[in-house]
Parts: sequence; C-alpha cells; structure tokens
Amino acid sequence: ARGRDHHAMADTKKYQFKTIKVTISNYVAHVELNRPKKANAMSSTMVSELKQVFDKLSTDSNVRVVLLSGSGKVYCAGIDLQGSLLTSLDPEDEGIARAAWKVRRQIGAFQDSISSIERCPKPVVNAIHGACIGAGVDMIVTSDIRYCTSDAYFCVKEVDIGLAADVGTLQRLPRVIKNESLVRELCFTARNMKSAEAHECGLVSRIFSNKEQMMKEAMTVCNIIASKSPIAVQSTKIALIYSRDHGVQEGLDFQKNWNMSMLMTEDIPKAVAGKMAKKKPIFSKL
Repeated sequence: ARGRDHHAMADTKKYQFKTIKVTISNYVAHVELNRPKKANAMSSTMVSELKQVFDKLSTDSNVRVVLLSGSGKVYCAGIDLQGSLLTSLDPEDEGIARAAWKVRRQIGAFQDSISSIERCPKPVVNAIHGACIGAGVDMIVTSDIRYCTSDAYFCVKEVDIGLAADVGTLQRLPRVIKNESLVRELCFTARNMKSAEAHECGLVSRIFSNKEQMMKEAMTVCNIIASKSPIAVQSTKIALIYSRDHGVQEGLDFQKNWNMSMLMTEDIPKAVAGKMAKKKPIFSKL
C-alpha cells in the first residue's frame, strides 16, 4: 500500500516562510526565492530560512527532487547590503578580537545555509533567469543541474564590494567549470558572464528562450527523477559528491561499502519487473 502512494501531498504547513515559497506535488518540491521587490537579494532572514527549508526537505519522505528558482524579474541580485553582516561591522563596540569571532560565526552560519543545498540528498535542479549575482552564484554551484534563460547572466561580484567571496563560490566554481583561468578572470574582474558563455564553459547544461519554457522543461526533468527509485537517486548524489572530493580508489571503496547495504532493497526487483512488463514501477517512500 505504501508503494501506491505516488500522488501523496506533503504537509505544506511546515514550509511557511517570509522570503521563500515552497510548493510540493508528486514528490517534487518547488523552492522559490520570494523577495521580488528586492530582486531576491539575500537578507539575513532569507539566509536563515534557506537552511531551514533544505534541512526539512532533506528528511521529507514526500520529496524526491527539488526545483530551485527565483520569483520576479531576476533569479538573485546577491546579498542585501541593507542590514546585512557587511553593514554591521564595528570592532570598536567590543574590541577587534571579539568582533572577529562574531564575524566568524556569522560567516559560518551563511556558509552552512548555502551548503545545505548541496547536503540535501535529493537532487536540486536550479532554474536561473535574469541576474545571478554574488550569493546567487554561491547557490547555483551547490546544485546538481543548472538551466538558464537566454537573458541570464552571472557575476562573482564580491571584489566590487571589497571582499573575497566566502560562502562557496571560490571553492565550488573551479570544480564546476574546470577552467582555472576563466574562474580567476571572473572572480578578479567581477565581469558579467552571459548565458552563451555559461553554457560553453559548463556552468549550465541548457539554455531556454524564456522563463516559462525553462520552468516547464525543468519540471519535466524533475518529474522524471521523482519517478525513479529514491534509494538509487539519493545514493547516486551522495556518491557523486563524495567522489568529487576524494580520489578514485577512495570513491570506489566508499561505493562498495555503501552498496553492500543499499543493494538489499525492494526497488531493484521492482525496477526489473517493471522493465520486463513494460510498466512504470512505483516505489515506496524513503
């Protein structure tokens, strides 16, 4: 009976937030940055809520894949400079050492929020339109699949406001596009990279003429992923991230140890039987 609950709806009451909108249907969670009047700039509230959202999604059995996008005219204009960490620094209040420890904690909380996207075992499909600046780039490089519209552009903006990016871009972007010269050019100059160049270097895998077309195709891909075995899909994401950060043999050893238990699942005979009968298998919640 559990395996037939394909169209179960999640309890959306636990996903009520001020800056992020979450809708869940057929195992797909659509997470939408929802500060359109502020160009989805990341406020301290959004930073906190982003982590809450992805921590909840990580353990929600009604969710198998996440679609992440922005409301309004752009994806994300970066950090909200009004009332952010950057405008609250005053070492004279408590001395340089104590102020530094406070800043360290705040940066750590911001890093933890952005990394919650990557830590989520459910694949995250990112749909980007318009501007994707600063913290927006930090978010997209944590995702598994990235699509954009033809009018999208990307900017590692931090040097223009007097700091080095510190919540993930400098660590993840080189692993995503694998072109050190281009990465350093983007990070040192803070220039805009348009969609065609983003596709050419591998930052995004597909470009769409408009947001409506992009969202439709992104949802189609999400539905395909959601129809697969959640054990297989989530194990695959975990293995890919582990292997990215370790050597080949370490990755093989990890996979061997992981699959010695994950192969003992009803999902394998279900999938095989579905193939043989040419019927779509229905998998139990995880």
